[in-house]
Order: sequence, then C-alpha cells, then structure tokens
Amino acid sequence: MSRLASELHRLRRSPWEVLCSALVSCGLVLFSQLAVAIVPRLLPSISLLAMLPVAGLVFLAAILVGRFWRRFIRVAASAPLFVLFNVLFLWGVYLFVIRRDTSSLLDMLINAECALLLWGLYRILSGDPGIVAYESSFLEEAGCKDFVDAICSSEYPSLSRVRHCNCCKANVRGYDHHCPAFGNCIGQKNHRLFMSLLTGFVVAESTYIMCSTKYITRCITSGTLRTENHLSLNMVIGTMLFSVLQVVWQVVFLIWHVYGICFNIRTDEWINWKKYPEFQMKEQPQSDFEVKFVNPYDKGMLCNIREFLKPK
Repeated sequence: MSRLASELHRLRRSPWEVLCSALVSCGLVLFSQLAVAIVPRLLPSISLLAMLPVAGLVFLAAILVGRFWRRFIRVAASAPLFVLFNVLFLWGVYLFVIRRDTSSLLDMLINAECALLLWGLYRILSGDPGIVAYESSFLEEAGCKDFVDAICSSEYPSLSRVRHCNCCKANVRGYDHHCPAFGNCIGQKNHRLFMSLLTGFVVAESTYIMCSTKYITRCITSGTLRTENHLSLNMVIGTMLFSVLQVVWQVVFLIWHVYGICFNIRTDEWINWKKYPEFQMKEQPQSDFEVKFVNPYDKGMLCNIREFLKPK
C-alpha cells in the first residue's frame, strides 16, 4: 500500500492543472461530437451505413486537430476525463432527445447502464491494480541493478508475473497492459473489473444504438429526416455513428482479452515474450539455438477461466 500511495502522490497534480485538463477534455469531446454530427447534415442523402466510414474519418480528424490545439495552448488533456465526458454527452443526448421515444423498461436499463459505467470508471481509476512494493535491500541481495532486471529473471518465484509499467513507473503483479482510457494499469487485482467495464461499454453502447435507431426510424416515418433535419436529429445520428465505431473496436479488443483469459496469457507477455525466460523454449536444430514460444501458465481452458474468476 505504501508503494501505491507513493505512486498516487507522484501523479497528483494541482487543482488548476486538473481544472485545465478537465476543460480541455470537455472541449475536445464537444468538438469531436459536433464534428461527427455535421456528417448527416452535409450528407443527408446517403445511407447511415455509408456515413459510418465518413464519420470515422471526421472523428479522427477532430482528434488530430484537438491534439494540435492542446500542444498550442500547452495544456494536457486527460484520457479518463475524455471517456467520462463522452459517456455524459451520450447520456445527455439520450435524456433530452431520445428518451421520449423509449419504453419504460429500456429507459430504466440504459440509465442503469450509464450509472454503472460511471461507478466502474471511478473504481478502476482509483483502485490498486496489484502494485508490488520492494526494498532496496532486495536488489542488493538479488545482485540486480534495478527491479526491472529482477522481474525479467526467472530465479525469483515471488516475482512470478510481476511486470514493469513504463507509463506508471510501477511494478504490477499480473500486469496485462496500461490502459490510458481508464487511467490505470490492468493487473491481477483489477483485471476482472476491467473485463466487466469493457463488457459494460459494449452493452451500453449497443443499447444506445438500439434506442437511437428507434428514434431515427420514427423521424424517417414522420418525414422529419428529409424536411426539417434539426440539430437534435443530427446529434442523435452522429452519436449513433460514434457508438457503432466504438463497439466495433471494443468487441475486437474484448475478444482478444477473452482469448488471453482462456489461455492464461497477458497482453504484455504476448508482445514481449522474448524478454521473459519462462516463455522461451530453446531447440537446437542443425545450427544455432532456435527460441520458440511456450506458455508455462496455461493449465487448460477450464482451469484458466477458474483461475481468472477466483478472487485475488
């Protein structure tokens, strides 16, 4: 816990810096969402499916412009705040525009999902991913220059699956990856929360897509889409396109993590397996040694899933 406290103290910023970061993140969300909402305004005659890649390019361009703007004013944005304000923005569009065309049951569902997302974001941002404390005497005893060298060695069972995060400058047990969107490392203590939150985003965005589709369908039926083309309707179409884009990459990301759980492999271990001796199996063909990947932690799919679900 002392290690976690020191890391939090290092990352602590002044109230003015936090306020500026929040304002920039909020401005970037408004700018990017309004930019996507312009797509149906400029291209009202094309189908929603055809709008999707255009919306993706516009959103990417808006993010790049926002990045240039942040560098110009020399104020850093916050990825977790960007995620938070996007959730609040979509929730606001739902409450003030879409809600009147939604059934009571679906209304309760989407409001509960948004509230749970906010709670999950707070939990994962403020929680301990599994930071490992160490003393300088351990390094002297181990004969290592720093803790990273000790981690990469296979001689210390107590450091099994402890990896170093270059972003947080912390050593995390069961380290999978550093998640900028959630503002924390994903490790042994918050891996299940991460999977729940990622699944929650996919479910909530899918529910939002369903509700916004019903709203757009009603507008098409009543002729509003072709005649009035109000800002609220453009906003609904824009946020729906944004949600579809989010669901596409999040589902791919979720599938990868389900695969990792089934075969007991972390993202960092898969990418950097040549750094960790336990994943290396040396074979001697006709000349030189050939290093092949082997996963010593794979105990079979059912055992791996049970291990993941077991409270840490």
